[in-house]
Amino acid sequence: MAAKRTIVTAVLLASTLVGHALYPVALHGVARRRPEPEVPVPAQWPPVTVLVPAYLEAGVIAAKVDNVRKNGYQGELEVLVVADGDAETAAVAEAAGARVLLLPERRGKSQALNAGIAAAGHEMVVLSDANSELEYDAIGYLVSALLVDGVGAVAGEKLEGEGAELAYWRFESWIKRNEGRLGTTLGLDGGLCAVRRSAWRDIPADISNDDFWTALDLMERGHSVAYEPKALMRESSIGDIGLSWERKTRVLGGGLWVMWRKKHLLSPRAGLVSAELWGHKLWRSTLGPLSHVGLLGLALASARRSRLAQFFLVGHVAAGASLVAQEKGVRIPLPAKLIAQILYLQLVAFGGMRRCLRGDRVLRWDKPAR
Repeated sequence: MAAKRTIVTAVLLASTLVGHALYPVALHGVARRRPEPEVPVPAQWPPVTVLVPAYLEAGVIAAKVDNVRKNGYQGELEVLVVADGDAETAAVAEAAGARVLLLPERRGKSQALNAGIAAAGHEMVVLSDANSELEYDAIGYLVSALLVDGVGAVAGEKLEGEGAELAYWRFESWIKRNEGRLGTTLGLDGGLCAVRRSAWRDIPADISNDDFWTALDLMERGHSVAYEPKALMRESSIGDIGLSWERKTRVLGGGLWVMWRKKHLLSPRAGLVSAELWGHKLWRSTLGPLSHVGLLGLALASARRSRLAQFFLVGHVAAGASLVAQEKGVRIPLPAKLIAQILYLQLVAFGGMRRCLRGDRVLRWDKPAR
């Protein structure tokens, strides 16, 4: 009986760690044998459209247009703002000097992107959110990487939040860097990325995760998605746990729906795409958290006779207490922030699974005006 319990515990522990430990370690072990992709510096910089989808962004859109224009790009630059049924944002963007496409009604970000790509004046299109601030020359770094043969899109580098949240984004960036060395990454972020207009295929109307769908769709059709860590953008953290929970569970639930729509790519026959889907996305979002709950159940059953089980349970209590303290504004040390973040992400996974199973795919979500 004890031997059987040990085996079950080991299997559940391995399953829990697949997405956040085993896959990254295995990925790095393979990727480190590959050279960093070489990115050429063009003799002549091609013209670029910077596409900014915007809804309720009247307070930040002028600063965004200015940020793009001062980014240092050496070629012709068009700033195209797609105002998603938002006349006020459209008026401010036009006054700031952007070309504006005002949609007659709100369609959601994915459909705003479709309209913007169709209206873009150039082959090279940089996508960026209205509230993200580009570091100097981010556009140039993206365009350089996009000029490599076979590349259909390029993911930029996102810096968000501080402490444990920033550590999480740096971990994601490390995974994308390693995936990129193997030839392609799933980690396209709509806050800052670049695509070839000729490689774009319209995002279906039932898809809310525009960046994840775009990456998979390009990879399915033989294009690679590169990663350029020098193309940096900063984005303020949402902060409030209620808004954060809404966004993260919506994104995760929408991501699960994308994987269901593209489930044929989960087959081993899809090669690298399948491995990245399972390791980077699906296991971390489903089987890992479910295995975590299984471990908690075993720990509760063994708590009277096992110090390890007691330690495991106490760790969860500490993580929960740290999460509550953090939300109340209490300053806590970084280790406490890290375990709170881990627990929060596991809870988010269940929230995302629940939303996906309920068919809760919000295409035009409520958002605060900026």
